[in-house]
Amino acid sequence: MSSSISNVRPDPDKVLVDIADYVCNFTISSPEAYDTARYCLIDTLGCGLEALGYPACTKLLGPIVPGTIVPNGAKVPGTQFQLDPVQAAFNIGSMVRWLDFNDTWLAAEWGHPSDNLGGILATADYLSRKAVSEGKRPLVMKDVLTAMIKAHETQGVLALENSYNRVGLDHVVLVKVATTAVVTRMLGGTREEVINAVSNAWIDGQSLRTYRHSPNTGSRKSWAAGDATSRGVRLGLMAVKGEMGYPSALTAKTWGFYDVLFKGNEFKFQRPYGSYVMEHVLFKISFPAEFHSQTAVECAMTLHKKLKEMGKTAEDIRKISIRTHEAAIRIIDKNGPLNNPGARDHCIQYMVAIPLLFGRLTAADYEDTVAMDPSIDALRDKIVCTEDPQFTKDYHDPEKRSIANALTVELKDGARLPEIVVEYPIGHRRRRQEGMPVLVEKFRTNLARRFPQKQQKTILDICLDDLALGTMPVSEFVDLFVI
Repeated sequence: MSSSISNVRPDPDKVLVDIADYVCNFTISSPEAYDTARYCLIDTLGCGLEALGYPACTKLLGPIVPGTIVPNGAKVPGTQFQLDPVQAAFNIGSMVRWLDFNDTWLAAEWGHPSDNLGGILATADYLSRKAVSEGKRPLVMKDVLTAMIKAHETQGVLALENSYNRVGLDHVVLVKVATTAVVTRMLGGTREEVINAVSNAWIDGQSLRTYRHSPNTGSRKSWAAGDATSRGVRLGLMAVKGEMGYPSALTAKTWGFYDVLFKGNEFKFQRPYGSYVMEHVLFKISFPAEFHSQTAVECAMTLHKKLKEMGKTAEDIRKISIRTHEAAIRIIDKNGPLNNPGARDHCIQYMVAIPLLFGRLTAADYEDTVAMDPSIDALRDKIVCTEDPQFTKDYHDPEKRSIANALTVELKDGARLPEIVVEYPIGHRRRRQEGMPVLVEKFRTNLARRFPQKQQKTILDICLDDLALGTMPVSEFVDLFVI
């Protein structure tokens, strides 16, 4: 005889409560977090501007129904679109993610916390334009930076000890949860409404990682985060209208997230929410490549220069050995055909072969026009990856968070070049002083892709002045990026 299930509604799950309490009540007091968030803002927008040069991205942008006009809608930087905040979030989120060049967080789960800017900026811009039209005070850019810090923290802390990819789920579930939480609060949501909204984010059907792995790797991985952040805005708008939540969304027996999608395991937490993630976030500065390969690409660039000095080329190579960490083996160690850019920018062999051959790695190098060069696949076939347990250990160490790779090249004449090792990419916290000037130059380059010189200077002057940026109304800031 089966026992009856109680119909008494339980208290909300602690995970939901902790997120809501953090988003609603925690005060960010870290100057480092705000300074890093400012760099994160400009880098993320720059990545979106670069993506506008790719038709595969731009074909997805704009209103759902062509010609739709939204008074006081959110504007999409680098375009002429003004959209409802849900669709604007999809547009911005897809742009910034398209080329795999925005920031990264690596832990038990990985991801790109700046993906949340799609929902944050769209919502802040919409709210600001609406406030101005009503004669009220608009949000300022410090509000956006605060929301970014909290979204980074929510996504990153949930990722520290919990691997969603190991159960087949894509990390964009964390984008959806983080965006939902901060956007609901931005919309004026109460603690209870934030809990309701976040519970709905967890019980949504979640994206599978199918589109990130062979043999199905494809372009969805470039718009999945845009989809997730826009869903977060949608759930926030529903919650502040009074839509109910589901208090045991995670823990409900049989029907909750843990039992259905996490093999019955509860989430583990390494630390409370604060500003740790923004302070330690990783920037992709030099190469538009999956982050686990960043140091491998840097090694390959060094080896290209070394070969050139020796009067050698990639044709003289017999074998390339890559010592790497377990996550890289699992995600980007790929053999066989690579049928589209989405497959190529998640293949460490491809991302090492290009700089060894040509002394560069750009977004254009993933396109068919470059990939058809037979020398690339010929060199890929000579590359072998092996895991170094120490690299894997240092990858998970919260005091190190290294992303180490080491390359050894053996030549056909029997010579063996000294191994090149890089533990920390230029976008790592340990290389901030070296990296931030390069990040600013990356932003300059991306501004020049879309705007005339005078507009570029205006944007740069504001973005590099933390006081001016922080006090600027959001709608005025976004208007700087309108073409």
